[in-house]
Parts: sequence; C-alpha cells; structure tokens
Amino acid sequence: MQVLFSFIANQLALLTLSGAFLAYLHPPLFLIFKDYFLWFFAATMFALGLVLNAGDLKTELLNPKRVALGVLAQFSVMPLLAFLVSQYPGFTPAIAIGFIIVGSAPGAMASNVIVYLAGGAVAFSVALTTVATMLSPLLTPFLVKLLGGAILPVEFMPLMITILKTVLAPLILGLLVQPFLGRYLQAARNIAPGIAASAIIIICSYAVAANQGRIADMALPVMLAVVLVNVLGYIIGWYLAKLYGFAYLYKITLMIELGMQNAGMGVALALQHFPAESALPGALFAVWCILTAAIASGWLRKRIAKQQIEKQPLTSY
Repeated sequence: MQVLFSFIANQLALLTLSGAFLAYLHPPLFLIFKDYFLWFFAATMFALGLVLNAGDLKTELLNPKRVALGVLAQFSVMPLLAFLVSQYPGFTPAIAIGFIIVGSAPGAMASNVIVYLAGGAVAFSVALTTVATMLSPLLTPFLVKLLGGAILPVEFMPLMITILKTVLAPLILGLLVQPFLGRYLQAARNIAPGIAASAIIIICSYAVAANQGRIADMALPVMLAVVLVNVLGYIIGWYLAKLYGFAYLYKITLMIELGMQNAGMGVALALQHFPAESALPGALFAVWCILTAAIASGWLRKRIAKQQIEKQPLTSY
C-alpha cells in the first residue's frame, strides 16, 4: 500500500490530468462523489497535520519577520491577480468568483513537496503553508467577500465555518494524533502525501465532471487566465523575495508558494457555496500549477547546485 500511495504522490500531475480527462469523457465516473468532496478535502488537511514537523516549524517561526512577509505576499498578490483576471468580460459571474476563491486560498500542501524536490527551504515552505492555513478561516472568506461580493452574493460565516471544519480542524487533529501513533508515525507520514494526492485528484475530477457541459465553451479563456495567474505568481514571488533580501533558497520557496495555490480548497468551497461552474478555475488551476511546478523543480535543483559554489550562504535571511 505504501508503494501505491508513493506512486500516486509522485505522479500527482499526470494522475490529476488523467482524472480530469476521464471525468470529461464520462462524468458519472466521478459524479458519485458529489456528497463526499468536503470529506476528501478534509483528508488532505489531516494528512498535512500528520507530516508537519513541529521542530522545523518552530525553527522557522523564530524568524517571524520572514514568515510574516511570505504570508502577507500570499494573501495580497494572489487575490489581486485573481481579481484582475476575473474582470475579463467574457467570464460569467460564477467563473469570476471561482478565480477569486482560488486566489484567496492559502498555499497548497503540494507546494511543500515541490519545494523539497527543487531543493528549496522546506521548513520555510511548511511554515508558510501552516500559518496561511491557520489564518485562512478569517482571511479567505474576508477576501472573497471583499473582492467578489459585487459579482455574486458572498456569505462570510458559511465560508468561514466550512474552512474551520474542513481545513483547520483536520489539520489540528493531524498534529494532535502524532504522539499517539508512536512507532507507526513514520509509516503514516509515508502514506499521507499519497492520501492527500488521491483526494485532490478526486475533487478536481468531480469539478470537471460537474462542469462537463460548460467546458467546451469556457475552457480556453479560463485556461489562459489560469496560466496568467500562475506564471505571474511565480514571477512576482521571486522578485518580492529579492526585494525582501531573501537568500536564494528562500527566493525559490516564496516563488513556488505564491504560484501554487490550494486549488483543492478553492474547488471544495466553490462547489459547496456557489454554482458548480465556479469550481472550474480551481480544477484547471490544480492541474496546471502542479504540472508547471513539477517541471520547474528539476530545473531549479540544477540551478541550486550551481549556486552552492557562490560565497553567500544559501539559507541565510
């Protein structure tokens, strides 16, 4: 089983793309998950709680300025980019609010894996993901209402309650369970990324299945907007880190954290609180950002190897 879950985690981009393709060809294959997608997303957050290392997190939080700057960038740059693309006149209100939801989400668990593969500052990545996720029950509904309230009615409290139940509670539960697993903790951590990946594949595939009839008309402009938000997130993340004076590994990490949103969370919130069409940007974003990040991670690792011959420390602030 561990081998299977490891394969799923390592092939997340390919399997997400394959699931979306199958969902488009035969929607009933994934429509059966209609009543369970929130449970699947809660599983991804529980998995994140299991793999978090409290020691590494504490080390990074000893430098709160760096983490604060990263979280500030996460909840300002990406919501603004999403809001700007949502203004495209060809988008329906549901598609527009879908972009704002994705932009207002925290960083994804997958970003921690990509940072690791790229050779970046993993503890910093985990700290950003954790802090942003902890703040998301307040900040995500606030940003969605602030930026999208004029597009569609947005109820703050129902959004916050959903995030508390499916994001914060499972994350904390995963952290609390760690001491009770004893010698089984490492085995649980080994399969946790695969469980999270499986849940994301099912959630995004369900979103495609629920929107099968609309994809032919909207896929191209939505996909172009997804690419724009993702690429600009990477670029702005890099230059913000440069402006902050971050060392090379931290520049890479902030770049990845901004470019990769928790699109699974965006899809779950969209499906729960808005028309099914609003989940389409999140589903396409999940597929695209994982593909680009997976490709970039190999190139970045090679770049880091070259940087190691330079005089400046790679992991200093």
